[in-house]
Amino acid sequence: MTLIKKALLGTALAAGALAFVSTTASAAIVCSGNVCWHVTERYDYPPEAKVTIYEDSWRWSPHEKYRWREREGRGYWRDDRWITW
Repeated sequence: MTLIKKALLGTALAAGALAFVSTTASAAIVCSGNVCWHVTERYDYPPEAKVTIYEDSWRWSPHEKYRWREREGRGYWRDDRWITW
């Protein structure tokens, strides 16, 4: 394989990897009251959900008391119930 072909192949692989990373970067942390969970898509939550959406790198401070409750799908936690819409 010539040097030019190797360079083109490397460029194509790098572009493909970059495209993959940029499409998975929409992760976020959503909190309702003191309950938080991870989401892979940013939804427009209904007003009654009363959620706060943070960047995936968000962390609460030591004096704050949150808990994780993971759940897949579109919805939000209200007390101990998962509300789907």
